[in-house]
Amino acid sequence: MRRPRLTGALVPPRLRRALRPSVWVARLPRTRRGQRRALQGLMVACAVALAPMTWMYTSAEAHVRTTADAPAEGVAVVFGAGLWDGKPTPYLAHRLDAAAELYRTGKVQVLLVTGDNSTREYDEPDAMRTYLTAHGVPAARIVSDYAGFDSWDSCVRAKKIFGVDRAVLVSQGFHIRRAVALCRAAGIDAYGVGVDEPHDVTWFYGGAREVFAAGKAALDAVLRPDPHFLGHKETGVADALAAARG
Repeated sequence: MRRPRLTGALVPPRLRRALRPSVWVARLPRTRRGQRRALQGLMVACAVALAPMTWMYTSAEAHVRTTADAPAEGVAVVFGAGLWDGKPTPYLAHRLDAAAELYRTGKVQVLLVTGDNSTREYDEPDAMRTYLTAHGVPAARIVSDYAGFDSWDSCVRAKKIFGVDRAVLVSQGFHIRRAVALCRAAGIDAYGVGVDEPHDVTWFYGGAREVFAAGKAALDAVLRPDPHFLGHKETGVADALAAARG
């Protein structure tokens, strides 16, 4: 049986008008002035969209290092990157490996691990602590921030709650510039160590995500909102530094 043709009578009038080629052609600028204005508008839109990324790179590029040439600071801040079955994901494990290397080489004395502990079943900071102690970092040199729900929260809490004024930040290369830009905006004299990763699907996803995350980061730096949870000041970092220098 032949399939009936979709005739004009069966197409709703509104859809029929929208499908007319003349409708689409009429929406395009026909004059040189109109085309020039459309191009200028497109260029302005692109500039506005890329402005947060430009700010992020400008703010952070001079402050990104490797584990070998990172400056000696008292504290390293390690950002969470997810758990699998209660254990660090490979990306988080690589961040922790880099932080442990900074500790072993004497570049830092205390590690502040910051991550999500929004539910009892999901505890990034404790998983990070367990990993680090298994790789030779003394538990007394690890301080946990259980309310680092995003990068801005982690930076503000490091400054306001834990009293961190100078720090080396540890994250993947695609995220480290945003972390540095945000922590410097929060008042921390921060340098970043970007962990190298193979350019796999996760790496490309992380890089693409940064394009959109840069917009929120720029707004956070300008508006300076309070973290999701601020709480009272804690002396964990100061106490661990005093013991290390003891």
